[in-house]
Amino acid sequence: MTITTKGHELSTAVEQAAQLFFDVHSDLEVESVVENGLASARVSKDGLTGMGSWPVPETPDKKALSNSVKKAVLLACKEISDMPTPWGISTGIRPAKLARLLLEEGKTPAEAAAELENEYWIEPDRARLCIDVAQKEQKIIGMAGEKAVSLYVGIPFCPTRCAYCSFISQALTHNNKFLLPYVDACEREIRRCGEISAELGLKPVSAYFGGGTPTAIPAELLERLIKTLKSSFDMSELRELTVEAGRPDTLTPEMMSMLRKNGIRRISINPQSMHQSTLDAIGRRHSPEDVERAFALARREGMEIINADLILGLPGEDVNMLSETLDRITALGPDTVTVHTMYLKRAARLRDDFEKLRFARNVNEMMELCRRRMSEYGAEPYYMYKQKNTLGNLENVSFAKPGAECLYNVYIMEEVHSIFAMGGGASTKLVRGDRIERIFNPKEAGDYVNRIDGILAKKDYILEFLK
Repeated sequence: MTITTKGHELSTAVEQAAQLFFDVHSDLEVESVVENGLASARVSKDGLTGMGSWPVPETPDKKALSNSVKKAVLLACKEISDMPTPWGISTGIRPAKLARLLLEEGKTPAEAAAELENEYWIEPDRARLCIDVAQKEQKIIGMAGEKAVSLYVGIPFCPTRCAYCSFISQALTHNNKFLLPYVDACEREIRRCGEISAELGLKPVSAYFGGGTPTAIPAELLERLIKTLKSSFDMSELRELTVEAGRPDTLTPEMMSMLRKNGIRRISINPQSMHQSTLDAIGRRHSPEDVERAFALARREGMEIINADLILGLPGEDVNMLSETLDRITALGPDTVTVHTMYLKRAARLRDDFEKLRFARNVNEMMELCRRRMSEYGAEPYYMYKQKNTLGNLENVSFAKPGAECLYNVYIMEEVHSIFAMGGGASTKLVRGDRIERIFNPKEAGDYVNRIDGILAKKDYILEFLK
């Protein structure tokens, strides 16, 4: 993508708007100009050219100018692409946060929804979704005190790598040599963050073991990390401790017993689909029956809250197949169901099919089916976010039965307090008022192990920022 601008320096806004329609790495030319009270755009790709323009407010601030620039680019792109834009010019990943801030300004739900529709061109049903989620998130945010912090421990290992995956994960079959050194290094980082937390007087309210697949590593190693976390922080106000157990083939009786013994009451078991042909195609080395066995085992061991992840738009899947998956999943009685729209980044093995997949015509129908079926099931949306390069520019939504909402998901997305993140690929998020800064850990397990001393030194900045 080649971008030229005149009369403004908002090339990032131009790129974000163009990415709603085209891959950032495609052969695309975008010209954006602001002059004489008008934002205009010219977009060219594959011999086609689109033009668009939108008025600029008389005395615009940066936000208003950015919105006018995005609108001009969106209109130009629509002339040469029929990609749907249900979220209008809202290109950020947190549309519910935008809705929450409007409500906190004193706007009524109806007024906030109207602003989302008129200023950001968000479709009415999505604006309503934003408001519904924002209202639920306000209640969860209110549970945390002034000294609240959340914790994340990343375990970037999986049994195998799924074809669609671009997350920070490595197949254990090829990276087993890093496992023990990784756990040793991660324990060091956990302890250091615990010391910093104590010095600042912080109290964790939620903690999340993610990845990768934490349950892919041996139970005794995962137990070491859980125990280290619990002994390193003041857990007196902890409200939830979650372990991402996404691959049902990793949930052995030994693993489940260990989780139960260590106080884990919330896990994710992620089928993605309940069709064997789909699971085989995407490299998930488990069966739908494995999912059912994992749910039964988790309930026998006393697991109180179970989330199930689904992906809409997987290759070869249609609305009828999704309906069958929903039948089988709801029969298992999950407490929350998180619905992801298929998205692809350059790291995913399905990347070559990106353009074909991204124009899947039935994915919107799939999302509507999920929303309807979840409502009938008694689960309402409480958490959502957007990603680039999703099929149909759609969202990811988590539906929960009353009282089963994952606090960590809300806190990480709404950025209301700091998140201390430990492990490979983890990103610590420091929040102080309106200021937000991040500290990134190396992604690869080997790099993380080799650079652990420097990682620990960088954590000292937490004290400087939050004191």
